[in-house]
Amino acid sequence: MISYEPLGPSSIEATGLDPVLLQQLVVKGMFVENLETTNQLTEEIKLPSKIIGDILQDLITKQYIEAAGMSGATGASGGFGNLRYTLTRSGKSFASEALTQSQYFGPAPVPLATFQAQVRAQAIGDERVAPEDIDESFSDIVVPDEFKKRLGPAVNSGMSILIYGPAGNGKTTVAEKVAKIYESHVYIPYAIEVNGAIIKVYDPSVHEAMAHDWDGIERRAVIRSRKDERFVACKRPVIITGGELNMEMLDLKFNEISKFYEAPLHIKALNGTFIIDDFGRQMVSPEELLNRWIVPLQSRVDYLKLHSGKSFQIPFDELVIFSTNLSPDDLMDPAFLRRIPYKLETKDPSPEAFRAIFDYVASKEGLDLTDEIFDYTVSQITEVAGKPLAAYQPKFIVDQIKAACKYEGEMLSFSKRYVEDALRNLYVQDSSYVGQVGMS
Repeated sequence: MISYEPLGPSSIEATGLDPVLLQQLVVKGMFVENLETTNQLTEEIKLPSKIIGDILQDLITKQYIEAAGMSGATGASGGFGNLRYTLTRSGKSFASEALTQSQYFGPAPVPLATFQAQVRAQAIGDERVAPEDIDESFSDIVVPDEFKKRLGPAVNSGMSILIYGPAGNGKTTVAEKVAKIYESHVYIPYAIEVNGAIIKVYDPSVHEAMAHDWDGIERRAVIRSRKDERFVACKRPVIITGGELNMEMLDLKFNEISKFYEAPLHIKALNGTFIIDDFGRQMVSPEELLNRWIVPLQSRVDYLKLHSGKSFQIPFDELVIFSTNLSPDDLMDPAFLRRIPYKLETKDPSPEAFRAIFDYVASKEGLDLTDEIFDYTVSQITEVAGKPLAAYQPKFIVDQIKAACKYEGEMLSFSKRYVEDALRNLYVQDSSYVGQVGMS
């Protein structure tokens, strides 16, 4: 497994942060969270205990804190780590003033330059996805070999893909499987610092942290002393957004009360996959969205702006997948289509592919799909209902049959009657259709 582990800082200067910002972080922890010891502050701020100790010494020199005896607990850092500190009157004033500037307290942020370098170091395009990886990922669904052959290079590019075609043929499923195919983990910062502003990046609702594999206390101590704890080891992120997407979600979100920022969705997706499902049906128009991303998709950098007006650059490293059942020509002009290097169409399945999908879905439920039931189903869909075959139909029908058998207390089995009932729920029917698909 590839690793891009960031090394932790060894001094205040090596953090890349203003010492005053670090001092503010410590006193806010003492003032708001009632933290008293080096061990407690180290755990919350995610900097080595030596650096926390140096910050505390600076605060003592400025008479913002003072020693208040030993704590009752004994920790890995020994006696010095358990010396209690308390804020002086001046320290409380300093903490109050710091809170008016920003109420952020938590892991120390990572400087913008450090974050930029980390994103580049763990670029998604640098990870190789082999044909066998594609085959394994898609082993539980039926996908034409030609489609997988074209998908492989697109995934390895780490750039952008347009998946289009009729509804119900697995576009979203394909996008989600692509997103989860990567094996290496990446490092996501809890927060970054830009011109004194703090931007939260790590989001446990979208970032899946890797489980620690500590091998005893000694190994843990060695690893913690080497790794920059301001980063979280995560699986490559996957963010899926649909009709709810609007332009505000692609900009920094500034909280007027807490006075720090939340990173937008596509920044949380860096080094991973950003899926725009049902493209063309968002709250934002396709033109607005495409105009917003025309530069990032081409130049692989994005620009964000602080509320002060200061803008900064972020590497735009992520696999962007547009999924739509609308015509691409109706959604975007030729100039933008050129900026999406891979365009893959999902087509209605052939009868042979439809049979393979139906067989697979049925067998998972212990059902035996006979030629009679299969032919009858195809006839009802294509001839009676006048609809095309679609990849989603077999599972829909099987789920309907399961529910019907459960209701009637019958063993799970196929029958024409169950198929007919399922098809009644598959499409909205007019009276003439209901007459043709009757009970038998």
